[in-house]
Amino acid sequence: MSKELVDALDALEAERGIEREIVVAALEDALRAAYKKQYNAEQNVEAVFDTKKGNVAIKQVKNVVLDDDFENEDTEISLTDALVINRAYEAGDEIRFDVTPKDFGRMAAQAAKQVIVQKMREAGREAIYNKFADYQDEIITGEVDRQDARFLYMTLPGNQEAAMAPNDQMPNERYRMGDRIKVLVNKVENNAKGPQIFVSRTAPDLVKRLFEQEVPEVYDGTVEIMNISREAGDRSKIAVYTHDTDLDPVGAMVGQRGARVQAVVNELGGENMDIVEWVEDEAQYIANALNPSEVADVIFNPENERAVTVIVPDNQLSLAIGKKGQNARLAARLTGFKIDIKSESEAANSLSKQSPLKAESGE
Repeated sequence: MSKELVDALDALEAERGIEREIVVAALEDALRAAYKKQYNAEQNVEAVFDTKKGNVAIKQVKNVVLDDDFENEDTEISLTDALVINRAYEAGDEIRFDVTPKDFGRMAAQAAKQVIVQKMREAGREAIYNKFADYQDEIITGEVDRQDARFLYMTLPGNQEAAMAPNDQMPNERYRMGDRIKVLVNKVENNAKGPQIFVSRTAPDLVKRLFEQEVPEVYDGTVEIMNISREAGDRSKIAVYTHDTDLDPVGAMVGQRGARVQAVVNELGGENMDIVEWVEDEAQYIANALNPSEVADVIFNPENERAVTVIVPDNQLSLAIGKKGQNARLAARLTGFKIDIKSESEAANSLSKQSPLKAESGE
């Protein structure tokens, strides 16, 4: 061991941000374990690294015990023997003896190399984790690399690999090696295998981030995206709001001649976008959410505060429900209400059937 190791520690701290105290502690632990394995596993020893000269010493630690209590020469020293060394010792004190082997330098150098390599590897992993943890819930562009039965693998900036699970892949897209696509970083883990990054094309927040890129009013907070319900690759509903009474939030999202919303639609492979205005009036908000259908009335269920019946004109029923119930389903997710849709004629028939019963009950 030499001053070269001290210089290496200084360089690690300056260039990699690895605190020398952390490396020294790891090195001392490694040297202590190496000594015990090679020489005497029963001894209680410490490794002490001189951070100025780069030298290492192995110290055997013994507890001073009363002569009658002395049992283990590897970990204890009798009070009589301790007083020979120094008459100030008392039972309960610790004495350290230098037991550094003459050939320990080679072992120490090898351990130091292993510790430094390990700490550099850990620091690299930590740096990658911290970098991409900052990207969590943000958009990043990656290149499709390969695919197996579990994941689609992408290469992100910095040559970092990311994985996209099947449920995070758009059902209307086919990915080919070399394709560059925008994804949402939705989870970053740091485990024994190193940093693992998971990305998504189906997360609702991907739609939000794309609009932030296309709509300055969303990016600066003038227009707020209050909620998104999404069936990825097919259709999304987005509720928007603004405090600016002079601004149409829906118009801001759509853009001139639909340019802003079309950019998002194109990025998502033709996924349709319904943009509606969020309002505090829950009945009006529910009516807005069922766009493009017209709504005649919204009736709240007195027995369930999160359930409503929506009455629509007869010719709007199929439009309100949507293909395979999609429009109603997305509107329910967007508003948080269970929505039962009826045409005006259905509602009238239901009311007429109930009227005699109500009259009879009144009698």
